[in-house]
Amino acid sequence: MLTKRILLRALVAVTTVCALGSTFAQESAESSLARVQRTKVLRVGAVAGAIPYFAKDITTGKWEGFGPDFAESLGQKLGAKVEYVETTWGNAVLDLQSNKIDAMFGMAPTPARKEVVGFSDTLFDNTYTVVCKKGIPQKTWEQLNSPDMKIVVDVGSSHDQLATRVLPKADVSRLENSGAATMSLQAGRSDCQILVILLAQPLLAKRGSIGTMYIPQPVYTAPVSIGLRKEADTGMQKAVNAWLADVRAKGDVRSIILKNMEKLAGVPASAFPPEIKF
Repeated sequence: MLTKRILLRALVAVTTVCALGSTFAQESAESSLARVQRTKVLRVGAVAGAIPYFAKDITTGKWEGFGPDFAESLGQKLGAKVEYVETTWGNAVLDLQSNKIDAMFGMAPTPARKEVVGFSDTLFDNTYTVVCKKGIPQKTWEQLNSPDMKIVVDVGSSHDQLATRVLPKADVSRLENSGAATMSLQAGRSDCQILVILLAQPLLAKRGSIGTMYIPQPVYTAPVSIGLRKEADTGMQKAVNAWLADVRAKGDVRSIILKNMEKLAGVPASAFPPEIKF
């Protein structure tokens, strides 16, 4: 009797595991677009404190920034409600891979990331700048590429990649994050920090005494896209690209970015040089 009871329990357990495995397999096989259409929910990754990309109101819990603004526009296009899933820039790739989110706005399509996640067309181009301490005259990238120039970047970032590519002769310090790099500049240990303009402008709005921002020639830009699940079914990618083409044609990309720069970072549209395009 005991043996039969044990066998019966084992059979139930195996059946349950198989059923769960089958359900998981079906969910995994479902494309992103099919899931959004079925659930009417678009899951979007959001990073707290990543102004002007994302900002969370601690009182209301509402997400702001151009990431949420773009997400709401896309959700409306897809006929879906946007559900925000808090993440970090580092974890967003894993969240896409593990099907926790459907889209991540503001993600750079690096070669390493392209191996594991999909990307939309370019959302906008982020221009590279240098923020230099007082007394450092405006220079071209070629002039910055000198052993007597102390350049600081956050290690592993697109800033680091640009420095590696165009400033091989400069004295480049690679620190653990952007904040540490800014501290080096502020303390006078570095002459210039490489930052994309959407990070440089908010920095100067808060700490204008730290230095001056320049856009060295030639102008280099970093494409910013929307991270998506990497999947054989390209329906989601096509739908996102169709939406993106529409908002770009209307000029909404630039207006949404500039609105959030002023609202969240205190940077007016007039602060952007005319050569900056979004």
